[in-house]
Amino acid sequence: MDSAAYIIAHAAEIFSTLVQWLVGVIGRMGYAGIAGLMFLESSFFPFPSEVVVPPAGYLAWKGEMNLFLVIASGIAGSVLGGLFNYWVAVRWGRPLFEKYGKYFFVTEESLKKAEKFFARHGHISTFTGRLLPVIRQYISLPAGLARMPLPQFTFYTALGSGVWVVILALVGYFFGSSGELIHSEMKKASMSLIVGCTALIAVYVVIYKRRQRKK
Repeated sequence: MDSAAYIIAHAAEIFSTLVQWLVGVIGRMGYAGIAGLMFLESSFFPFPSEVVVPPAGYLAWKGEMNLFLVIASGIAGSVLGGLFNYWVAVRWGRPLFEKYGKYFFVTEESLKKAEKFFARHGHISTFTGRLLPVIRQYISLPAGLARMPLPQFTFYTALGSGVWVVILALVGYFFGSSGELIHSEMKKASMSLIVGCTALIAVYVVIYKRRQRKK
């Protein structure tokens, strides 16, 4: 138990240090830096949004950044990253990922998981998928492979990204002075989103089935 407690405490300390370092980095990079990092997070690169937006939210609380511009920059970067993935999938298709995916952090397992999620839940998965860990980065790929209409894809991506970025920004705004609190609140937010998305998908499926029966 003592060893486990020490590991947890040490991990929290490291996370807190990382947050403080990112506060300085994001402060220097500004809104373009937020958009750029969120673009990476939303594309192939395994760069977590949890270490980008909350520090920016904290800077907004300190008066060094504007909270609304932080949110707008985060959403813009996420949408552009999603559109990049979508375009690659439309342009080159699945064979590209099967052959070169491992070089861009797109494993066969992660792609299949995203495809299965998209096939099961339809177009709305580009919204709900943006709120779920692991799926978030890859949900644009099956949407592109399925040739989902671009306006619809952009709308759902912006909506899902918007919800997630707002949550991250507010966590940083209210709890940004403590890396440990950010870590704790993000866990709570992630669990709430998973439950909420499950309920939303269930409602969507019920409504869809009823419409199909009427036809």
